[in-house]
Amino acid sequence: MQIMNFFRHFYTITRHRHAVILHCAKAGIFWQGLGHDLSKYSPTEFFSGVKYYQGTRSPNEQERIENGYSAAWMHHKGRNRHHYEYWTDYSYKDGKMMPVKMPLRYVAEMFCDRVAACKIYNGAAYQDGDALAYYKRTGQHHYIHPETSALLESLLHMLADEGEERTFAHLRTLVKTQKTY
Repeated sequence: MQIMNFFRHFYTITRHRHAVILHCAKAGIFWQGLGHDLSKYSPTEFFSGVKYYQGTRSPNEQERIENGYSAAWMHHKGRNRHHYEYWTDYSYKDGKMMPVKMPLRYVAEMFCDRVAACKIYNGAAYQDGDALAYYKRTGQHHYIHPETSALLESLLHMLADEGEERTFAHLRTLVKTQKTY
């Protein structure tokens, strides 16, 4: 079974990565997309993914259930700036951890990542509202800067309401003009 999981996990993460690259191209950040999730091929993340592979959701979820945390996720979020969990720091005012506003290009990649993940895991059942539904379902766990959250949610709503073509065109314009949010 582990041999099959090796190939299935490799196929899943590679399909996901290629979908994100395609989405990043649509969002105007193609070169950034080429570097997306390369850490998933590192031994820390890859072999954990093989061990906990299920095919219908992230192996990190099963690793959390069994161990109380996911070492693969801890490794991943610390190396990939498109995850809002990467963007936390201590406040200089009170020394407490706080979320930091993400740069626009990483919010764009995060959006591309979420859409691609829903497409890969939901397969033929994918709908444009899936990424928004997932974000809302897990919302109580988000430790994300309010402005970053608002931008991500607006993009997810736009995708659900207006479709992929219109949303990526809007995102491409934001990235191209480097508008702040």
